[in-house]
Amino acid sequence: MKRFIFTFIAALFAVSVSAQDAGGWALGPRMNIYTNTGATVVGLGAYARYSFNDNWRIEPSLIALFHKGCSIDLSVDAQYLFHAGNRWNIYPAVGLTANDIGKWAAGLNVGGGFDFAVSSNWDLSAGLKWQPMFDSARPNPVAIFIGGAFKF
Repeated sequence: MKRFIFTFIAALFAVSVSAQDAGGWALGPRMNIYTNTGATVVGLGAYARYSFNDNWRIEPSLIALFHKGCSIDLSVDAQYLFHAGNRWNIYPAVGLTANDIGKWAAGLNVGGGFDFAVSSNWDLSAGLKWQPMFDSARPNPVAIFIGGAFKF
């Protein structure tokens, strides 16, 4: 129950996406919570965003995973933005990931999220992605993430 409440509160307060100009970059910190892994794993790291136009962007990320035998999660996602108002964007995302939750494996990212423009240069972001791994011997994580981004 505590996990559900924490996730709900995090989603309420860390929601964000905003339109960016073509060729625009954004960088920021991110916290991921990986579920469906046997034990919940927390990750901290950073992500970047590059907007090709007002709707399409790419988002690579590097997250340090804090669990037994610390490791990383490398991901890159393509996102299509739906502008839901002046300050809100909603997006589906698909991409690739490689991580060491249990053992090294590669897989897909399938999910989505939303951004909220706090100011003209700052966004808050939250979302969820399922990571079906190509290795069938381990569970497929579900990652809940929150973060912020500085646009330049």
